[in-house]
Amino acid sequence: MKRVLIIEDDDRIIDLISMHLSDLGFETEHAKEGPLGLKKALENEHDLIVLDLTLPKLDGFEVCKRIRDRNKQVPLLMLTARSEELDKVLGLELGADDYITKPFGIREFIARVKALMRRVEVDRKRSMDETEVEILEYESLAVNCTYRTVQVDGKRIDLTNKEYDLLELLARNPGRAFNRQQLLDTVWGYQYEGYNHTVNSHINRLRSKIEDDPSNPKYVQTLWGYGYRFMDGGEKKR
Repeated sequence: MKRVLIIEDDDRIIDLISMHLSDLGFETEHAKEGPLGLKKALENEHDLIVLDLTLPKLDGFEVCKRIRDRNKQVPLLMLTARSEELDKVLGLELGADDYITKPFGIREFIARVKALMRRVEVDRKRSMDETEVEILEYESLAVNCTYRTVQVDGKRIDLTNKEYDLLELLARNPGRAFNRQQLLDTVWGYQYEGYNHTVNSHINRLRSKIEDDPSNPKYVQTLWGYGYRFMDGGEKKR
């Protein structure tokens, strides 16, 4: 049974989404304060986290950030009563996989949950079904596309889901120029049109993890006035 952690301080919303998630076969638990929600998220395994932005004692932005700082790749759906674009962008930049704005219809909520679960299942099946491991190698960087792992100089590098998705997309297309909107559309989806700063933030974090000198990147290169590309040449597939 898949497990969902709901970090939300409104009892009505907890009861509503818990009931519908249970109908879908999920086991649910909840926390009504930020610190407790963070503790449960870091200490236990979950298949999905539903996270409200406005929480007592520790807000959802900080909870999200600390989860991602620990390299937790669990899908994270953010709930917010705020309508400002800045809040949505910040949530995505901090590592939320999707967001939904209150008040929301339960059908929309369930659709978002199912979409996130489908994405996870596709990745899992791809890893199980492929008899040969596919690895993209560029000098000291190795991207294992089958198991979604990355190594630099033989050392495992922990990436979030979106950081990995960006890296694999770029590494599969060495030398190809992508503008920010193309990367946003491919990795996040069309509903995030215009959130180009989200791409910049993820690229910066990705570079900090895989580049020897993030200020002078070798792998993920900037095309000023356009976007980004991956280094051309030196690729080996196995």
